[in-house]
Amino acid sequence: MILAAGRGERMRPLTDNVPKPLLRVGGKSLIDYHIAALVNAGVERIVINLAWQGEQIRSHVADGSAYGVEILFSDEGQEALETGGGVYQALPLLGDEPFWLVNGDIYAEFSFDADRLAQRTLGHLLLVENPSHNPDGDFALKHSLINARGQPRYTFSGISLLRPELFAGCQAGKFPLAPLLSAASDRRAITGEFLQGYWTDVGTPERLAELDLRLNTDVPR
Repeated sequence: MILAAGRGERMRPLTDNVPKPLLRVGGKSLIDYHIAALVNAGVERIVINLAWQGEQIRSHVADGSAYGVEILFSDEGQEALETGGGVYQALPLLGDEPFWLVNGDIYAEFSFDADRLAQRTLGHLLLVENPSHNPDGDFALKHSLINARGQPRYTFSGISLLRPELFAGCQAGKFPLAPLLSAASDRRAITGEFLQGYWTDVGTPERLAELDLRLNTDVPR
């Protein structure tokens, strides 16, 4: 699943008329990089949630046939349901098996290997060193287990492999994903690792420009 329903407030004015996942870097829209990486890993179905300017995303990716994948949409209307609520609404489309979840407003050089989820766990998170805009981090990592309160803390990359059971007991509506991950980590049910490839949170026009320069420069990746 690709999370693509956010308003992109920090990216304004670029997102006043275009949803953030359709902003172009290196000659392609951000969302195209995610779709290509998932397809290269053998993913056959992708769910994309929609809200702000969602019809533009629907029109851009269509049914996925141009990418060689089936694309389904979870439409949240005019107001996004946040990360947790968005995934919960999409669960009927995602099915009963573990699924990759990726934020539509990041860029990552990463291979979506489905063999990373240990038995009796509910999720696996990819972490990165804390960028300047998130100096305090999100989670600790020790012996491959995520800890919501430990030290040192690292930043959640926005890439995770989750089981639908993580959302057991949730109700429809707007809610974030982070508290679910924290509660599950308290039960030692969330594992993690460091993302080894290049990663950036494309959250501002400045970071978008930096990524565009990187992708348009002959830099080994």
